[in-house]
Amino acid sequence: MNDIELLHDAARQAIEYVAGTDARPAMPDEAALARLDAFDEPLPEAPTDPSDALRLLSEVGGPATMMSTGPNYFGFVNGATFPVALGAAFLVNAWDQNAALPVMSPTAAKLHDVARGWLLDVLSLPGHSDVGFVTGATVANASCMAAARDELLERAGWNAKSDGLFGAPPITVVIGQNTHSTVRKSLGLIGLGGDRVLKVPTDNQGRIDCTQLPTNLSGPVLVCAQAGEVNTGAFDPFDEIADWLLAATDNGWLHVDGAFGLWALADPSRTHLVEGLRRADSWATDGHKWLNVTYDCGIAIVARKGALRRTFASVAGYLPPEHGFEAMHHTPQSSQRARQVEVWAVLRTLGRSGVAQLVQRASDAAQLIAERLRNADFDVLNDVVINQVLLRYGSAAATETLLAEIQRDGRIWCGATQWRGETAMRVSVSSWKTTVDDATHAADVIVECARRLPPLD
Repeated sequence: MNDIELLHDAARQAIEYVAGTDARPAMPDEAALARLDAFDEPLPEAPTDPSDALRLLSEVGGPATMMSTGPNYFGFVNGATFPVALGAAFLVNAWDQNAALPVMSPTAAKLHDVARGWLLDVLSLPGHSDVGFVTGATVANASCMAAARDELLERAGWNAKSDGLFGAPPITVVIGQNTHSTVRKSLGLIGLGGDRVLKVPTDNQGRIDCTQLPTNLSGPVLVCAQAGEVNTGAFDPFDEIADWLLAATDNGWLHVDGAFGLWALADPSRTHLVEGLRRADSWATDGHKWLNVTYDCGIAIVARKGALRRTFASVAGYLPPEHGFEAMHHTPQSSQRARQVEVWAVLRTLGRSGVAQLVQRASDAAQLIAERLRNADFDVLNDVVINQVLLRYGSAAATETLLAEIQRDGRIWCGATQWRGETAMRVSVSSWKTTVDDATHAADVIVECARRLPPLD
């Protein structure tokens, strides 16, 4: 088999996998998991037939995957993959472009410019904002907050890039009690400390309680708000937070972690959730969540032009003079995959109304699941305003038992979370494939699994 035949064979196996995803259970069975032991072989002493490696991947690896690309996966806000995104990924991988500089890939540079403009347009964010494509929301958050750190310190007369953080003016970091763990991780990555923060109490949906925001602050202040609390999908009161920040300091920065919730900006029916969200200085989101492109694709958006470059610019004698947008000078990584190509392909395919419908369809499915389960004696713990449903079936212990039964059943998959110190069930709808019928099916499976358990006390 020559190289081209090998690629045709790989494409055939990939397409066969995609064609079968909708009919497969959300979770692999025990037999498929057991066959993974076939990968436990010694490193060959000599070259082997490459078609054997692809066959092993297809026949052993494929059946043991989670069906996160199908309509019945409701865990971790993973999203699926639009066919046009997968097709674009095929091409991007075949091109094997380093998107670091325009001179390395004119196509990647051009599509960055176009995708950037379209993203800011569909989200109605400031058109002058810089956009960097990174690995996921963690790095997107870290990138935005690193730019915030350097801007805040520069205003205070300190050059963090040159002089580091030793001896720098302290930055007060304000987060909500329900801030996502990746924000704290990002704060640690950029030297501000995941626990060296002021935690503001939150309401019963996980939103920052603005009456509890600190007073008498001095010096630089970084506030991290949320668009889409990871359990409830709730949105912080951005207008109130922005007003407070303006009154509290003349050296503030408002960052928003919007891994999936930022896409509510694209849905005209959800303007009540996003009031004031555009007043932030930076936003982080994931393309591989709700936009349904392949892994990995985080997006860092910073309204202050040049702030990303100040933090991430790299100087070396072999690098050419600046020419257009240079991705390596705006993100933590130098070498990088052209993630923007898939974003461009999906936005071009869906258009403005298609993105809005994507958000609406998933949110409608979540509301349908919540309503059907509420009618079946489940406690719905959140206001279902977007794609997240937070549930408890009787007690926390009963909920844990039910989750184990759902995952054993395997037809759908959803996971556990901790809410107010006790186990709850989280159902996340983020696949473009999930229809109203799929949502009905998911709710029916959950109820059926519950009926197999002993009656609640």
